[in-house]
Amino acid sequence: MFLVTILVMNLADKRQKLENNVFQTAGIAQKYNCALRRLVYQQEQGFVSSLPLGVNQVEIQRGLTTSSTAIFVPFTTQELFQSGEALYYGVNALSSNLIMCDRKKLKNPNGLILGTPGAGKSFSAKREITNSFLITTDDIAIIDPEAEYSPLVTALGGQVIKVSPTSTQYINPMDINLNYSEDDDPLILKSDFILSLMELMMGKVEPDEKSIIDQCLRRVYHRFFDDPRPEKMPVLQDLYEEIQKYGGDKARHVVDCMAIYVTGSLSVFNHRTNVDIKSRIVCYDIKELGKQLKKLGMLVVQDQVWGRVTVNREVHKSTRLYIDEFHRVATRCRI
Repeated sequence: MFLVTILVMNLADKRQKLENNVFQTAGIAQKYNCALRRLVYQQEQGFVSSLPLGVNQVEIQRGLTTSSTAIFVPFTTQELFQSGEALYYGVNALSSNLIMCDRKKLKNPNGLILGTPGAGKSFSAKREITNSFLITTDDIAIIDPEAEYSPLVTALGGQVIKVSPTSTQYINPMDINLNYSEDDDPLILKSDFILSLMELMMGKVEPDEKSIIDQCLRRVYHRFFDDPRPEKMPVLQDLYEEIQKYGGDKARHVVDCMAIYVTGSLSVFNHRTNVDIKSRIVCYDIKELGKQLKKLGMLVVQDQVWGRVTVNREVHKSTRLYIDEFHRVATRCRI
């Protein structure tokens, strides 16, 4: 229990304006069931007590508990109320003020939504996605492993891309654009991605096998760069055939590991991309990807989103990425 004196000092140039300020202050206090009384004949003592001198000349006190007193101690309540394209994130538990935040203005724009089952994590994400769509001009990408965001994206006029072994919508992991890397050579970053993809296909890639894949990959892309038309975009089949031409036991081992993903039952990613992503909001539905394709599909979708991020970055446009059930789909995320 603390004995506290709470003083509200009003200043104005004219008496009428001062009366108005006092009336407005009393109204705000009344809204929160607090009554303010004027310090009649004690204005001087009240003024001295309000100054940062550490002297209290007003002998009016009331008892408050620790949690109630802490509200009035400076810097114990952190407020977050930004202007511009700020989104609503809830209410401050101590001060009950709105939390309005523009992630792009923070030092770290990333965030996690944590909570117990049924606490409303997905609902909170959907509310933020809707708010972002209506308030900002940012592109929005959603990786959805449970197929629960499709109705929302459809209602907002977005695109739902279903990635599964039986789907007719395809994403080509070999897609590349000139903005793919911040460096002069986009092939360097793309080669690193393909090597990560091959590690998922093969389990473990030896250094000499990595060298073979890199050499063959460069030959495939150099042929494309000589005639960069969409219909000439390479697919896994082109890399597969190029490694076959290389010859040798190591190359044969790589080819054998790739076979199921190129000519076998898991060849869903051996097609050119046939979805034209034009909408501001896109949902990648990966629910029906089996256990063998889950990590591979997640990596391919991340690369597809990365391609869009690089294009938007050139025109100074932001991209928001939402990954639901992150603990189930987390692989090598670099966004």
